[in-house]
Amino acid sequence: MNAEYIAELKSVIRQLHGPEPKHVESVPITETFQGRTVWQGVVEVFDIEGHATASRVYAWAHDTGDSKNPRRHVTVLHLHPIRSARDAVRAAIVQEFRSLEPAE
Repeated sequence: MNAEYIAELKSVIRQLHGPEPKHVESVPITETFQGRTVWQGVVEVFDIEGHATASRVYAWAHDTGDSKNPRRHVTVLHLHPIRSARDAVRAAIVQEFRSLEPAE
């Protein structure tokens, strides 16, 4: 990934979680459900020292198509049950799906 994108994600991680992130790796993920691709992209993995509960964070960004908020950043801390970049994507998909459900 390019350095500008990594710097953008680092800035978001610092704002949300505090510690200075150190980029570890880029992990390509394709997540499927019932034979269909529901998410495809690259998850950036960062180590974070000094965070109260997590030593790692997974992050990515995507364009939204909304002119008021053109880019969405996603960060997922490495906390049980999140143990990998794939787990982070799955958790984000579930969270996004739940946010679309009508309130009861």
